[in-house]
Amino acid sequence: MDREQIKEHLRFEAELGVAGVSRDPVWRNRPAETAARPSAGSGRAGGASARGEPVEPRALVTLSRNPAEALVVVRTEIGDCTRCKLHAMGRRQIVFGVGNPDADLMFVGEAPGGDEDIQGIPFVGRAGQLLTKIIEAIGLKREQVYIANVIKCRPPGNRNPEQDEVDTCEPFLFQQIDIIKPKVIVALGTFAARALLRTLDPISRLRGRVYDYRGAKLIPTFHPAYLLRNPSSKREVWEDMKVVRRLLQSES
Repeated sequence: MDREQIKEHLRFEAELGVAGVSRDPVWRNRPAETAARPSAGSGRAGGASARGEPVEPRALVTLSRNPAEALVVVRTEIGDCTRCKLHAMGRRQIVFGVGNPDADLMFVGEAPGGDEDIQGIPFVGRAGQLLTKIIEAIGLKREQVYIANVIKCRPPGNRNPEQDEVDTCEPFLFQQIDIIKPKVIVALGTFAARALLRTLDPISRLRGRVYDYRGAKLIPTFHPAYLLRNPSSKREVWEDMKVVRRLLQSES
């Protein structure tokens, strides 16, 4: 790492505060020919085995006049959701998503936590504050991006989402992605990356690569909550975010 890279990394650390569902069965069809795949020449060899992704969203959404209206259609369809068991396990409200409906950059996390469940907005707790600093470190503001989670209800005790919950809720995330049409998607943490890439690989194997995904470039990286527990991994996240910044600039 040369002097300029070191200086840039230190600036990033300073920014982070471092001192010194649709019920339609068509959603269950995930043809292999549309699988997410690593972009040519992107990152190290080896890694994920991405096993497909869902088909296009319903016509009702695609016929909406603009992304903001289409997102309202999806949120209305979700309603006061009772499709999976989480609705009876203490969740306060649906946490749909927030940000710019025309965003070039979208962040996808795992599930709401306690603060998010109270406020109805994703990433507003300590991990969310760190995510905001990460966004600002690449020259953007939080309101310029879009932020959502794989599942929209808080699991009890902030436990990991279970597969039936992911299967029930993820079609709404796919509709959000197809409506917003971001240029770059950042998958935050193991569960978000696994849900999007259809793999059981850990985030440590998935990150460092760029994947083609639903018309966007997908970059897995560590979850901000993980960084709070493991600050030494901020260097890897900064490397990932430099790739994000470069992709956004190349697509502009």
